[in-house]
Amino acid sequence: MAFETIFYETAGKVATIRFNRPHRLNAVVSELYSETITALKEAERDPAIAVIVLTGEGRAFCVGADLKEHKSGSRTELEKLQYLQLGNDICRTIRELDKPVIAAVNGYALGAGAEITCSADFILMKESAQIGFPEISIGTHLGGGVTEIMPRLVGLSKARYLIFSGERINGAEAARIGLATRSFPDEAFEAGVAAFAAMIGAKAPYSMKFAKRLLNDAQQDFDSRLTAELSALRTCMLTEDWREGVEAFAEKRAPVFKGR
Repeated sequence: MAFETIFYETAGKVATIRFNRPHRLNAVVSELYSETITALKEAERDPAIAVIVLTGEGRAFCVGADLKEHKSGSRTELEKLQYLQLGNDICRTIRELDKPVIAAVNGYALGAGAEITCSADFILMKESAQIGFPEISIGTHLGGGVTEIMPRLVGLSKARYLIFSGERINGAEAARIGLATRSFPDEAFEAGVAAFAAMIGAKAPYSMKFAKRLLNDAQQDFDSRLTAELSALRTCMLTEDWREGVEAFAEKRAPVFKGR
């Protein structure tokens, strides 16, 4: 499938979606949102893919809304509403996919770019990359569920500070406070992301699917969560992957999971 605002490629068990508007620092327009959602769903349907990587072309991951397009005033009110809805839709899609999504933050991740980042299951950052939420500082507001996700990642007090102040932090600081899963020296970033994606992609797909669903569901009470975990465990025990995992453990070798 041909895309205009993203690159989509697969290698082994990894699908990579790369935002491709480097001349605008990968600022989002409706087409980028729509094409990314389409690519995410394509990767979800591909049985060969176990993990999805989101990253950016050039020196930015995504700097948020394309303010040049906003300022032009060429969109109708309906088109503005549809654009805003797409921002929520991409974040919802990332969270609801059965497959894990890695945000590989290679440069600036600001505004909508930071919201997309926070929707991912794992955030890997260059040490020099920057993430920030400038929305309140410019009189707009956050989307993508950030007000629910950020306190879970870094605690309520730190989430308030980062959101109210709009301060940007680099990859090393993001990893220190628990916002990023890991940061890498710039020169080791691509190799680090590839190794991390390979490690996650080698895990049992059914097990990851159920774990992702439960970890992202903040609404269940404890008893409901125990019931859901038991149901997931019973389902996993019916798969070939479960038998492979048990046999591999007994034989002291790495398991080879096939998603069935």
